[in-house]
This record gives sequence, C-alpha cells and structure tokens, in this order.
Amino acid sequence: MALGTLDFNTISLESLHILDATVHYQYSSEELHEITVKNQMGVTASNGALAINTGTFTGRSPLDRFIVKDEKTANNVWWGDINIPFEPAAFNSLKEKMTTYLSGKELYVRDCYACADQNYRLNIRVINEYPWSNMFAYNMFLRPMKSELENFTAEWTIINAPGFLADPEIEGTRQSNFAILSFTEKTILIGGTGYTGEIKKGIFSALNFILPVEKETLPMHCSANVGDDGETAIFFGLSGTGKTTLSADPARKLIGDDEHGWTKENTIFNFEGGCYAKVINLSQENEPDIYNAIKPGAILENVILDAEGNVDYKDVSITQNTRVSYPIHHINNIQKSSLAHNPKNIFFLTADAFGVLPPISKLTPGQAAYHFISGYTAKVAGTEAGVTEPQPSFSACFGAPFMPLHPTKYAEMLSAKMKETGVNVWLVNTGWTGGSYGTGHRMPLKYTRAMITAAIEGKLPEGLDHKDYHVHSVFGLYQPREVPGVPQELLNSRQTWNNDQGYYDTAHKLSRSFKENFKKFESYASEEIMNGAPPLG
Repeated sequence: MALGTLDFNTISLESLHILDATVHYQYSSEELHEITVKNQMGVTASNGALAINTGTFTGRSPLDRFIVKDEKTANNVWWGDINIPFEPAAFNSLKEKMTTYLSGKELYVRDCYACADQNYRLNIRVINEYPWSNMFAYNMFLRPMKSELENFTAEWTIINAPGFLADPEIEGTRQSNFAILSFTEKTILIGGTGYTGEIKKGIFSALNFILPVEKETLPMHCSANVGDDGETAIFFGLSGTGKTTLSADPARKLIGDDEHGWTKENTIFNFEGGCYAKVINLSQENEPDIYNAIKPGAILENVILDAEGNVDYKDVSITQNTRVSYPIHHINNIQKSSLAHNPKNIFFLTADAFGVLPPISKLTPGQAAYHFISGYTAKVAGTEAGVTEPQPSFSACFGAPFMPLHPTKYAEMLSAKMKETGVNVWLVNTGWTGGSYGTGHRMPLKYTRAMITAAIEGKLPEGLDHKDYHVHSVFGLYQPREVPGVPQELLNSRQTWNNDQGYYDTAHKLSRSFKENFKKFESYASEEIMNGAPPLG
C-alpha cells in the first residue's frame, strides 16, 4: 500500500516548536494499521482488527489528570481530588520539554472534530507519537471531509507522547505519567501513558467546561438512541453497567455510546465519531452489534490472542479493562447525523453488586436529581487490588473524573431539562439479583432489555399510583408491579433473596453509604433533591 495517499500528506508543526519532525498527516486507518504491524507495535487478529498493548497503563490514571489554574478556571472549576490544579508556568515548561522530545521524530497528525451538531462543533488537532494512537483518534473523533480540511483551523490541540516521562520533582506532576488541560492555551498534554482513553476523555473534560459555561448546553456521560417515532432515549452509567450494550438496540438507531450534549433547543448530539467498548466476556450471542463491529479498522486493547490470532475475551490476565475502539459506522443501525430530538426516557444504569436495588424503578424529579448527583455503581471482588467483597462506588453525574464544574451545576441543568420536556427517568439495576455478588447472580440481559423496551414503548404506567408501583421501604423507589416479558418474581429484589433479614441488613448498609457520600453535596442541594434520598438507612 502506498502510504500518505492524500495530496496534503505532510504539514509543519514548527508553530508548536516541534522541529525537523517527519509528519504523517491524515493517514487512513488502513495505513496506520499497516505501519503499526510493520513496526512490531501490534498484530492483526483473526477478525482483522488491530490488537495492541497499551503498556504499563491499561486504564485512566485519575490522580494524574490536572487542570491549569488560571484566570479562566480559578473561580469556575470545582477544585479537589478530581480536578487537581496545575501551575501555568509548569504547564508551559512541560509543553516545551514535550515538543523538544517530539522534534526530529516520526509523528502522526490528525485534524478532526467533536460535536455532531454544527452549532457546537469543536475543531481538534491530534499529534501522536505512535501510529495506533492516531488510528484511535480516527476512530473516536468525527472525521472531516477532504474539502473541509483545506481551510481547517484547530481550536484545540492534543499533544500525545506515551514515551515522554515527566520528572515529578521538576515538573510538578505526581509521577511520570500525566494528562493536563489548559483552557487558556486550549491544549491537552498527555505523556507517559499509552492508554488511548486519555485522548478522548481529555476532550470530553474540555467540553464539560465549555458547553455549560459558554453554550448553555448540558454535557452528558451517556449513550443515546432514537426510535422510528423520533423519540430519544438516554442511558447514563459508569463503566461496566451496560451503557454501550443496552444502547445498541437492533430496533433503534444508535446516536452514540458515551458522550453527548443536550442543547437549549432540545437537540441531543454525539460528541464522537466512534465507540469505545469493554470486551470482557464479549460474545456474539449477548452483544452482536459490538462483536460484529470488531473487524478491520477496529483496535483491540490488551486482549489475549491464541496462536491463530483468535481473541479470548474471557482472559483478563493483562487487565479487566480490555477494550475495543471502532468508527461508529461499524454499527449497522446508526443515526447517520449523530443527532436527534424529543428526549422521552432517561435511564440511570447501575450494576448493584449488593443485589438490593430493584431491577427497574421510576424516579420522581427529586429522586432523579439525587441519584444523578450520586452516580452509584459497585465494585466487585477482583476488579481492583484489595477489593474482596462488593464496595459502593459513587461518581457524581455518572462521570465525575471528567466534570470540571461542581456536580450540582450539571444536576440543575438536567433537572431543568426534565421539567421542561416531561421526560421519564428510570433507575435500572443491571447488577445482581437473588443475593449479593458471590451468592446471587447477574440480572439476565434479556430481562433488562425487556424492561427498557417496556419503558420506551410506554407499556409501564405513567403515574405513580400504588396499585401500579410498589414503594421500596428502604430506598423509596417506585417498582413496577408488572413488566411485559419479565417474570414477576424478578421485579421485587427482596423476594429473590429468600432471606429477608440478610436483604434488609444489606439494603440498610447500602442506604447509609448513599447518605454518607451525599454529605458533601447537602449544602448545595435543594429541599426537593434532599427529599429524593433513601428514607431509611
């Protein structure tokens, strides 16, 4: 294959002080795949996907993500353990060292953009040390047409150098890896880590500041799809809760699987041009859309291959966080514009490893705001070092590591949208039933799908009448008494346990965790939101 088939296959990076570099501009996915394999940085799996290993880091490193504290951010960002301040002078010094490091190297550069709604489009230039990192950028960001590239002006720049290691004592980082955002310089520096998710989450973090502050638009860590009737469903959820899986519905068109905006005109638009899905225990039977999307053009991360190149999706010897990225057109049933209108249903997905939350419940506005701010799921044994039993995990707005503003800002915007549009909000437990992790079992995917389908199709009661809904005594949640296609005994989580004392002890324990976590938000929360808290615990 002849590399660099575009007419403008090289550009200068001298304005960034990257000198004498061999720049490969806007290379195709096929070209980047070929270069990666040729340079022995990856192999081709039997399904045609590129398989790579991201090195020391197989996931994000939240404690090594910083935001430059300057006039633009000082009084707007919610500073703390999530948004860690970084000095402007230290940022500039680190950027200079990175550009010196990249000078003289072979680099891969891509112009692309985020936000499918043209009114909110953000032009991006990504500069990568590794070819497969640039292929990831091709997969995950929106791809301009060649005619758009002729006058392309990047508003934000990502400089990505996995081989560059910071000196913490000199640079002011915590350790040798880092991801740093400067809203004044409109630049993201990523070094010392090959984990590709840092690239996309850097831009997501930037948009989570830009859109609310400058555009009156709610950014959301969610997936979304749309039906033939034009009604949109939104799925919030942390990693492992089924956000990607449940939004890939053959009966509905996928808008996107991870990051979206909700505009003041009530448009829902995808930030991205691709999907980044977990592949642990992936099977064609349970997740056919994702399974079939893994083909030439996709990138598998940290998976194990046999001698014939077949992937063992159950093998987690490298990491539990095995992943695949692919351009969204690898999914057959997509909303080609990547935007839609008329949001009708919102689903908060949680993988409750304690097994006490109902499999589906309808939320009042106060409960919706409370659970949105809480952002609950659970860690199970074996997912992290030292985790030997289920542990509650809270991430505000279902995406705290990427939210520069205070969580109540996003919650207030969501509450206003809910009231304006009359959207239904549901809490869906994709986790355990019949007991906690180790005793019970995971809720069968087919029943979770049936519950979501029933909600979307309007087959669950609109009101909250007690003849239609049972109120959970500990959490105050409204559990539907009947759901088409779902065994009635599964709808009441207590009854699946056959151990009332054990169930209530566990439910009270989890309720107390919710309340303890929410203490840091109480002074910002309205009476309506506080009334959405679990009544017991």
